[in-house]
Amino acid sequence: MESTEILTGIQWRKSSYSGDEGGNCVEIAETTASVAIRDSKNTAGPMLAFGPTTFTAFLDWTTSAE
Repeated sequence: MESTEILTGIQWRKSSYSGDEGGNCVEIAETTASVAIRDSKNTAGPMLAFGPTTFTAFLDWTTSAE
């Protein structure tokens, strides 16, 4: 998603399915215009930002791949 929105000062949260043992976890943050995703083990690393409709399609795709 191309955006001029800068994602600073947002509240990141981890899935309720994530434990405290480490492993493969993601965090998300919501703004009025987008949903951002990042690796919880590398919070200073890259992130993805989706528009709300695209994020919903992404979730649908990830859950249908099971």
